[in-house]
Formats: sequence, C-alpha cells, structure tokens
Amino acid sequence: MAEDSDALVVMARILSPHCHVVRTSGGALIADWRRTRFLGMATADVQKFADGSPEGRAELVTSLIRAGCARARQKRHSHVETGLWLRGVHLLIRTMGFGRVLRLLSLAAPDYTRADPSSAEDVARLKRAVQSHGRRSWFVNDDCKAEAVTAFVLLRRRGLEATLHIGLREHPFALHAWTSSAGLCIPDSDPRGHAFTPVLSIGCGRR
Repeated sequence: MAEDSDALVVMARILSPHCHVVRTSGGALIADWRRTRFLGMATADVQKFADGSPEGRAELVTSLIRAGCARARQKRHSHVETGLWLRGVHLLIRTMGFGRVLRLLSLAAPDYTRADPSSAEDVARLKRAVQSHGRRSWFVNDDCKAEAVTAFVLLRRRGLEATLHIGLREHPFALHAWTSSAGLCIPDSDPRGHAFTPVLSIGCGRR
C-alpha cells in the first residue's frame, strides 16, 4: 500500500495541473478535466514511477506527454539566455529587495517536477554559464543572490528538482545564497572555504 502511494506521488509530480491521479484496484486512473476524459494505467506501469529504471520512467513520461497529461521538459537555456536571466534577476533584487523576490519564486518557478532526475552534467553546464556571466558582468559583480535565484528559476522552469538555500556564518557575520541540484551547488555553498549553515531552504514543485 505504501509503495502504491509513493508511486502515485511521483506520478502526480509530472502531471499537468488539470490532471489528477487516483489509485484503483487495477492500478491508477488519471482524470483529465480539461478534455473531460479518463486514462487508466496498469499496476506494473504505476510501479515504474517509484522503483523502475530511468529508461522505463522516461518511456512512460513520453506517453503521458503525447496524451497531453504531462508537460514536456523545457530545453536547456542557451548561454546568452542565462546571462539575460541573471541580469534581470539582479535588477529585480536591487529594485524590489531580496525578500520580495523570494516571495515571487512560486510564480517564476513552475510547481511541477519531472520524474526523470536532474542531470549532473546539465547542472554543471548551467553553473559554468551562471558564474561566467556573474564574474564578467560589472553590473552583476559576482552576486551570490542573483546567481542562486537565476539557477533555481531556470532549473525549475525545466521541471528539475532544485532547492534554494540561504545560509548564515556567525564569525565573521555573513549571509550567502546558493541553489543545490543533482549534488551540485550554484554558486558554491562554501565560497573561499567558509561554511554557511542553511537557515532557509525553498524548494518548489514538491506536492
């Protein structure tokens, strides 16, 4: 029973907002309220979302996308687009304040998560792009807050798991922000070897 519930939770993460999934004796039923239709799934297919291979889950996700019940993962942003996002986020933080920008994350970062996990290679590529723009731009000037928020939004807009952390160091006092995904941090969680204790963590897309 617990395994079935876990599988349904994983499946619900990738469904479009207008679709809902419920457990049945023979597997699961997806209610597509936009098209007023119902799609059934066998128990074996439901289990693939919880303990199947990445290839098996990807095959099922592709089927749901074709059926219009799930959103396709957005393509990764180009180097130029990443730079534009970074400068835009930095401008928002300077004009609105960091706290208000954090409250807007639920609007900028979609509340859904792909079943297939984040790729460390993709996250590393994004990290290089974000830090490259941050260090070369006199406007951004290596701002950890802008880099962390930009990475969080771009990862979430692709439906990938990401968590934004705000950390504190007492001696000497300092604040730092970073986003973690696939075991990597953007920017580094311990710049110049100084460790920060997370005091706030934000992760959209978890139902």
